[in-house]
Amino acid sequence: MEFISSELSEYCDRHTSDEDPLLKKITRETQLKVLKPRMLSGQLQGKMLEILTKMINPKLILEIGTYTGYSAICMARGLNKSGKLITIDINDELETMVRSFFEESGLNEQIDYRLGNALDILPDLEGPFDLVFIDADKINNEKYYDLIIEKMNSGSILMADNVLWSGKVLPGSEHKVDKDTKAIKDFNSKINNDPRVENVLLPVRDGIMIARKL
Repeated sequence: MEFISSELSEYCDRHTSDEDPLLKKITRETQLKVLKPRMLSGQLQGKMLEILTKMINPKLILEIGTYTGYSAICMARGLNKSGKLITIDINDELETMVRSFFEESGLNEQIDYRLGNALDILPDLEGPFDLVFIDADKINNEKYYDLIIEKMNSGSILMADNVLWSGKVLPGSEHKVDKDTKAIKDFNSKINNDPRVENVLLPVRDGIMIARKL
């Protein structure tokens, strides 16, 4: 996930608004208690999500992949005052921790936290979504996209995380092309060739695809 030098990465962090006490707590608790803490959005990506959400001022956000709630809280801070964020995760072992963070954020009333398989939940969601963030199992990225895209408003934004997959997406990569890598490459190509959207792939952390529905 490290595509720039540690010095430049640290410089970016120093010149990005600092995490508040709650986000620092989530970071600390995730690192201490949860497997694969690198999945956490973190300061740089979290602040980017927050600022983009504030620019969009959405009424309805959909997040696929809650993890420990860091990104959900960052985006919920940019919601329209009457808006709602629906966040879905399949891991019920983190539920108590995540709900406590949402309660502490003061945004609990605007966050609809749902546990279960997103492929089962998404067909029943009505939308329309103003902002979507996909950060779950990569093998199903295309399925999530297909279930969501027609429930998005014109001008709405979809973001997907980990689209560079530690550089494994590059042709001739020394890494074996496993199922996740192939799924991400197929997803990136699908977005890039979909006439319904315009898109940009940003090399932020492990890569973020941003697509705007036309």
